[in-house]
Amino acid sequence: MGSSHVIEVNDLNFAQEVLQTDTPVLVDFSASWCAPCKRLAPIVDEIAAETAGEVKVVKLDVDASPEAAQRFGIRGLPTVVAFQKGEPVGRHVGLTNKKTLLALLGR
Repeated sequence: MGSSHVIEVNDLNFAQEVLQTDTPVLVDFSASWCAPCKRLAPIVDEIAAETAGEVKVVKLDVDASPEAAQRFGIRGLPTVVAFQKGEPVGRHVGLTNKKTLLALLGR
């Protein structure tokens, strides 16, 4: 596991950690076999560290937790989705940079 700032979530706690919080949430939908996901992980960790206390950054393994991935129409990996008050407000599919991910959060 990378940074302690990134919270691992699954189908069981997704609603509680992501949908039922007033804090903006950035969700990294990924999988252990996905090479671009591995390259994106340090960027996600960096965002988590820089926005600690303001933004919740979580990671979800789509193989271990297919329900949440299905519910939000995750088809390509990695997919990063920004949530505000339980609603998806931004999405990026594929490897990207920190600036693009912060823009999903309106930063």
